[in-house]
Order: sequence, then structure tokens, then C-alpha cells
Amino acid sequence: MNTFFLWALIIYISVFLGIGILNTKKIKSFNDYAAAGKSQSGYAVTMTLLATIIGASTTIGIADTVNNIGFPGIWWLAFGGIGLILQSLIISEKVRNLDAVTLPDMTGKIVGKGAEKLIAFIIVVSWIGVIAGQLVAMNGIISFALGKNSKFIFALVSAVIVIYTLIGGQLSVIKTDRLQFYIIVIGVIICCAYLYITRHEYNLDIIGNIELLNEDYRPINLFTQFFVIGGVFFLGPDIISRNFISKDKKTAKESSLIAGLLLFFFAFVITMIGMWVRYNVTSEELNGSKALMYVAGIVPKFVGILLIFGLLSAILSSTDTCIVNASSIFVKDILGKDSVVLVRITVGVLGLISTVFAISGSSDIITLLTNAYSIYTPGVIFPLLVAILAYGKRPIKKGIWYAAVILGGLFGIAGAFFTDTLIDLGVPVGLISYFSLIGMGVSLAVSLLSLCGTKNN
Repeated sequence: MNTFFLWALIIYISVFLGIGILNTKKIKSFNDYAAAGKSQSGYAVTMTLLATIIGASTTIGIADTVNNIGFPGIWWLAFGGIGLILQSLIISEKVRNLDAVTLPDMTGKIVGKGAEKLIAFIIVVSWIGVIAGQLVAMNGIISFALGKNSKFIFALVSAVIVIYTLIGGQLSVIKTDRLQFYIIVIGVIICCAYLYITRHEYNLDIIGNIELLNEDYRPINLFTQFFVIGGVFFLGPDIISRNFISKDKKTAKESSLIAGLLLFFFAFVITMIGMWVRYNVTSEELNGSKALMYVAGIVPKFVGILLIFGLLSAILSSTDTCIVNASSIFVKDILGKDSVVLVRITVGVLGLISTVFAISGSSDIITLLTNAYSIYTPGVIFPLLVAILAYGKRPIKKGIWYAAVILGGLFGIAGAFFTDTLIDLGVPVGLISYFSLIGMGVSLAVSLLSLCGTKNN
């Protein structure tokens, strides 16, 4: 696999670099770079939305989860589909009508500049960790395919991601996402079909154990993930960025709806691969390997290569979106500039920092930065939803609204960073695991109080 994979990888990244170069001349303004000119069709938005969602956690992560707890592992991505559908039905049109470029920019329009900068800071800092985490997963896939860990190959691929994102912006990301999504779907479907057709000894056992709840996944897990996971897909910065690139509000709404429905299909396919591993592979055979990596090693070479490039595409399609969005947010919402040059510089800097963290194995730093995003879910989603729905109808008392974000965020910070301290204070371990959910409830209640007052005329 090594030589063939290496040549295929060179062609693969060369195509993406070419796409970036071809899109350079099309960028005339900040909106062109950061929001693809706000002119993308429903097909383009749907494809890039799906490619953005399907990353390391929704492929490698879900297969491992299913291998551990069974079919209920599907809920992680199923709630993503539900979140997108709810977004389509409730807020997509309202968000697109605000004519924002980034999620913090939208927040500034409906709440104020202070809120814009606060949310921008949270996203940019935590997204360095998210990008680094994606790059670590990418390095694992490349090392598996090559049969060794090559820092040079990893750095080269990382550099190409940064370069085509830097020169082509959101336009390049959208076009590469489309190609990457096709590779993801083809690789995963062919792999799943091969496993169930040619190695079908336990198919009946697998079918007999398709269940939505079990001893390892109870109703409380269902309730928690609906809000915590579904909330990110409903109103997360990368997901909402796909509203901003749509040509109009109808396109934004329809794209979210279609992507949400298609996500259920992908969730089922990747879950069934995880189920095959659960019933066909012992823990001794797996020997600590990721479920999808193990599968790639036992299927025929052609199928394995397809799966490897599918997983690689899943990671790259999420990584480039994170880089361009975080960079656009930093320049527009923190620096207050609409400069393509500054965004390109920021893409290079964020890409370099993330690559250094990933290549040095600074897992503690990556975890620290990624956990900063735990502030967003409990602290921002409900206050922002309340603000969107109230915009133009009721005035918002900013002090109370800020309190909602801060109180919800504090629960997120406590649960992510101060678990040991909470245990020492006598807080039950079981309760700490629900701090994000509690924070969401607190932020919702307080943000509703921010609406108390006279209706706008």
C-alpha cells in the first residue's frame, strides 16, 4: 500500500492546490474570501455543509463508539441531522437575512459589539485546538497507510491544506469540500458493502442487536446529547457559516434541511461498520487500534485505499473550514478589519501554530484549547437563539444577556477544567458529567429574563 498510497496522496493534494490557485483571481473582496461572495447554490451549500460536518469525530470517533456501546452510538451523528433540520425550520432564514459574514458578526448585529468580540475570542482560541486535533487524526491515517510515522509527509500535507485555504479562501474550501465529500461517501459505502457481503458470518446477530437504547446508552444520555451535540449542529460557528455563503434565505433553509436528512444515511452506514467490528473482531485482534483503521487493514487493497482516502478527505474537509472561519473571525470580529491580506496572514499563522502543536504531540495543549469550546455550548447557544428570535420584536437587556452567557459558560468551564476541584468539594461525579447541560438550562432561563420589557413597536 505504501508506494501506491504515496503517489495517490501526491496527486490528491496537488488537485486541491490547483483548485486554490484557480480561485485566487475570483477573490475581489473580503466577502468573496470569507463568505464565497454570498452567492452559492443549494447544491454547493449542501455538499460543503456535509463535508464540514463529516470529520474525524463523525467517522473514526463514531465507529469506535459503536464498537464500544453498540448501535446507540448512531445518536451522536443522528442528533447532528436533527440539529440541522431544526435549524432549517426555525432560524436559517432569519440568520441569512441578517447579512452577516461570521457568527460573531451576526451576534454583533443583534446584541452588540461586546458580545461579538467575546464570542469571537472563544471561537478563535478553541479552534486552534480543534484544528490541531484534526491534524493529529490526519497524521494517524497517513502513518497507518505508509506503515511508519513521517513528520515530513505530515508537514507537507498540512502545508498544502494551509496554502490552498490561504490563497483561495472560502471559494477553494467549497470546491474541495465537494470532491472530498464524494470520496468520503464512496469509500465508506464500498467498505461497508464489502464487509457485509463477503464476511457475513454474524450479520443476523448484528441485525438482531440494532437498538436505540441499551445498558450503555440510557434515556439520560439521549436527553443530554440532544442538547449538547444537537445544539452545536443547530447553532455552531462552522455550521452557521454555511448559511452566510448561501445566495439567499431559501437556499440556506433548503440546504440545511437536505443535509440533515442525508446525514441520517451516512450515520447509518458508518454505524454499521462499527457494528461489524463489534461482532466480528475481538479486543485482542483489535489490539488498541481504531475500528476503521483495523477495517482498512483487512479489506482488499483497493477497498482499503478508498477508505483511507475517504477518512483523509473527511478530516481535511473539516480542517480547511475551521482554518478559514477562525481566521475570518479573528480579522473581522476581533481586529475589526475587512482585509483579505490580513485574513490570509492569519490563515498561515493559525495553520502553522496548529501544525506545530500536532507534530510536537502537545496533547495537553490541544486538549486545553479544545476544551475552551466547552464554554460555547452551555454559554452561547441558548442566549444566541433567544437573541435571534427576539431580534426586531423585543429589546434585549444586554447586562442580563451577558450574565446568561457568563453563567452558562462557567458551568462549561467548571465541568471541563475543574473536575478534581469539584469532586474535592463533594460534588457527585455523576452530576459533574451533566454540567454542560445544566449550564445550557441556566443560560436559557437567564437569557429569557433579558427579554422582559416593552415590545418594539
